Amino acid sequence: MTTKDDEKTFKGLKNFNLFMGCLHLVQSLLILYLSNGYSLPIKSFYVKFFVETQSLETVMEDMVSVPLGPLIALFLLISAVCHFYLSTIGFEWYVKNLKRHINYLRWYEYALSSSIMIVVIAMLTGIYDIAALIPIFMINGTMNLFGLMMELYNQDREKVSWTAYIFGCIAGSAPWIVIAMYLAGAGGDGGGVPDFVYYIFVSLFTFFMSFAVNMALQYKGVGRWKDYYYGEKMYIVLSLVSKSLLAWQVFFGTLRGI
Repeated sequence: MTTKDDEKTFKGLKNFNLFMGCLHLVQSLLILYLSNGYSLPIKSFYVKFFVETQSLETVMEDMVSVPLGPLIALFLLISAVCHFYLSTIGFEWYVKNLKRHINYLRWYEYALSSSIMIVVIAMLTGIYDIAALIPIFMINGTMNLFGLMMELYNQDREKVSWTAYIFGCIAGSAPWIVIAMYLAGAGGDGGGVPDFVYYIFVSLFTFFMSFAVNMALQYKGVGRWKDYYYGEKMYIVLSLVSKSLLAWQVFFGTLRGI
């Protein structure tokens, strides 16, 4: 049974999603319009036999150069589309699922948009190998799907099962370990990645982990998180802040038009 308080909460979430959709869309269009043509390479490495030396050697091949501006705009646009859907034609479906303490679209959107984000961060640290970028994308997506499984498994349960949560944390740590290894090895011979990449690593790692904290607070029923809808609102806020941080740190680091 839906109470008047619930109806007020759902109406507030509807307007909040619409507002957040507008913020994501405006930022996406601004990044796309203001960015220069800065791009990063995607490379392929394979083993080739050289007759001259009678040896197998690793060969590098440039596959494609990816413009960074449109890639940044893309994950913002994905979020905007999902927020607009939930606040319009998908609102009844959204409310029905929220009453069951689950938001399918949240996890599907995160699986796509945050995986693009982690690939951008990886490329900024010098990870260009397609054979590394694909697993980074897929593992991060899997982490978010474990979040969906967490909500699926714990519907109508008195005792919370943390299995999916733990597996999700394990999966989610893998891309950050790889990125940290590249950052730790940067700077040889006086070179290295720009300072803003380190800022991106620290700030985005913090916000990525805050999603896991938000879920833990929800299921432990700590303070205001006893209300599932409060946790839902926090997911929306964290999503906006993390995407905006990455977008504008990259913009001011590399994408400002000259």
